[in-house]
Amino acid sequence: MRVGLHALGIGDGARPEVIRAVATAAEAYGFARLWCGEHVVLVDAPASRYPYSADGRIAVPADADWLDPLLTLTFAAAVTSRIELASGVLLLPEHHPVLVAKQVATLDVLCGGRFSLGVGVGWSAEEFAALGVPFAQRGRRAEEYLAAIRALWSEDPASFTGEFTRFEAIRVNPKPLRGGRLPVVVGGNSDAALRRAATLADGWYGFNVPVADVPAHLAVLADECARHGRAFDELTVAVALSDGLPEHLPALGAAGVTELVVVGAPPPAPDAATAWVAKLARTWIRPEE
Repeated sequence: MRVGLHALGIGDGARPEVIRAVATAAEAYGFARLWCGEHVVLVDAPASRYPYSADGRIAVPADADWLDPLLTLTFAAAVTSRIELASGVLLLPEHHPVLVAKQVATLDVLCGGRFSLGVGVGWSAEEFAALGVPFAQRGRRAEEYLAAIRALWSEDPASFTGEFTRFEAIRVNPKPLRGGRLPVVVGGNSDAALRRAATLADGWYGFNVPVADVPAHLAVLADECARHGRAFDELTVAVALSDGLPEHLPALGAAGVTELVVVGAPPPAPDAATAWVAKLARTWIRPEE
């Protein structure tokens, strides 16, 4: 099974020297992919419930540094040559789709075609309000934006008419190296996110999922694939576990998980960050060493 690492862009992981150390070490020690998530806005006392913890609260302090994921991964791309990169996740309805198409294509060209676009719909009403984007119907907005982005990647000139965005005969270049085939991964643990992954995307990213809940999520994903005439094995399935152990990997792989994503916060010193990545690799990639 592939093993990815979700550790860049927040707190100490937002420091350039630590990003460099983590990215280069992750490539050297055999991690398959670097993931980087997004929040444009955090607030001190959100009324919105965080969906990826039992208490509904995000563990990241509101005053922590949180870098833009596309810029962070561009930096990581510049210091690596082989490891794949993915946004995990970009909150798509918060962004203009024409700009996202341009930014993602730029990153993909600069990294030599190593990027996958992970998208989600978001959970923080306060963040949407600060950005002036309606929180309601964000799922529909994300679905439409994704269709518009793919049109921009695959057509030149491109036209699109939807409920939330429209453009006529425009050229947005460069194109991603794989054009409209650049992989898109839908993040989120809800049934709606699993439906979007099965119907609109190339993969699913489950975040902070208890090991015991993985089979149920995969069953929903497989059912949605069957309902829409799609083979389950067409999708990549990446999962970050809340309570996983290396001994869980064989069963997860047999169930259909293709990538285990290790989530962690690197230490602040570059040398310590390199050693931290090496220890994670010994634990998750080469546990026999």
